[in-house]
Amino acid sequence: MTAPHPQVPVTVRMFSQRLSATRRGARLARRFTTQQLDAWGIPYGSELSETAELIVAELAANAVLHGRVPGRDIALRLTSSVGTVRVEISDARGECLPVLPSTPPDGDADTGRGLLLVDALATRWGVDTEPGPGKTVWAEIDH
Repeated sequence: MTAPHPQVPVTVRMFSQRLSATRRGARLARRFTTQQLDAWGIPYGSELSETAELIVAELAANAVLHGRVPGRDIALRLTSSVGTVRVEISDARGECLPVLPSTPPDGDADTGRGLLLVDALATRWGVDTEPGPGKTVWAEIDH
């Protein structure tokens, strides 16, 4: 009989914040992301911090534009574990699921690039529908 393999301790850090479903709430989500990552040892201005900030900016902007329900907040969740940072933005509109465009928008279009950016920057991303009327759009960045 072989001895069981010892388990290696893994540190998982988590942060969660509810924010108003407004442009100000989306800006705060981006700011909280860089501040929290810096507190976890992922410095401001690093490639990982800037990538996470851009992904959160796009997901939060989509949440306040397409997922807003008056009187309901959005939520930011960050998780950091060995080799991966996960960002999540939740909103109250589970019936309004994000769809990756099949073709890029016209060059002069003002919108339509957010999920294309998330798809290009994230290692993987997806959508979870919550029990009830909400959804969570998440993205993971391996480093």
